[in-house]
Amino acid sequence: MAPSGSRSVKRGCQRVLYWIPVVFIVLIVAWSYYAYVLELCIESIDDIGEKIIYLLAYHVTFIMFVWAYWQTIFTSPMNPLKEFHLSYSDKELLERADRGESQQEILRRLAKDLPIYTRTNSGAIRFCDRCQLLKPDRCHHCSVCDKVNNCVGFSNYKYFMLFLAYSLLYCLFITATDLQYFIRFWTNGLPDTQGKFHIMFLFFASSMFSVSLASLFAYHCWLVCKNRSTLEAVRGPAFRHGTDKNGFGLGFSKNFRQVFGDERRYWLLPVFSSLGDGCSFPTCLVNQDAEQPCSPEGHNANKIATEIQFPAKPLRESQSRLLTSTPSWIESDSAEDRERNGTSNPIMIIEHEA
Repeated sequence: MAPSGSRSVKRGCQRVLYWIPVVFIVLIVAWSYYAYVLELCIESIDDIGEKIIYLLAYHVTFIMFVWAYWQTIFTSPMNPLKEFHLSYSDKELLERADRGESQQEILRRLAKDLPIYTRTNSGAIRFCDRCQLLKPDRCHHCSVCDKVNNCVGFSNYKYFMLFLAYSLLYCLFITATDLQYFIRFWTNGLPDTQGKFHIMFLFFASSMFSVSLASLFAYHCWLVCKNRSTLEAVRGPAFRHGTDKNGFGLGFSKNFRQVFGDERRYWLLPVFSSLGDGCSFPTCLVNQDAEQPCSPEGHNANKIATEIQFPAKPLRESQSRLLTSTPSWIESDSAEDRERNGTSNPIMIIEHEA
């Protein structure tokens, strides 16, 4: 076993490495600010009206981009609630039990009153040995970054989406407004100063980043529409009846509102407005929704879900609002059906974004 000193040094080195991408982005953005504001707008543009419009539009986009990025890297992805952690006596009991069915029996008993519906591919209760807790649905321990910098989860996923959107808008704006001066560079229409090289490289950098950001942003827009995490897009979550990639899909409008919230005035602002607390979200396997049918596996799963009596758990306030604020949810006639349709699933996603 490595001494604590060496572990501290190793963790310190890892933290330094994790900050390298952040430092790189900050340096690129700082240079782009200098190149666009000073070399392009102030030094190269002669028309005062054009200069003012460009500077105003640029700074609005720049502020939103920096604000979203700041919120993304300095907001914790979120940790599971304390109700998912094992007590001291439960830990001792689990350690004394034989591995296999004996431990699973203990974990099933502990998970009985928790809103946990997903399982491992083998059908076992998902348990994190490192954190000593029952994993909420869609929760994954990131062993690479331990939630530093590039780790994206429930609390900062909206910020991450806005960061991609505003960074793409930032690059597209620079590319569009710099294009005519980039052309003048090749036709010798600019003064022979070092500023002309900043204008040239600014166009190349912004156009290249636009292509990569556009593909990444489009992919995450698709994930939001389907209500899937990056891991679920590769490997669907396993429920008691089997695997179903669409198990958490509620239809486009509800999937979008889970990330961006109900109030439209907050959608474009990097402030927290996502619905829920990160540990209770509805699933189409329990709440039937005509807005988006499940996949073929999910269709069969719905039949099985009617046979498997999922335990009724109280919804969080925001989740109740999600279910009742739109008419697309199928109304149940009996109180028993309404109670069953009120079950929920936690969705605390901890993932490492490249």
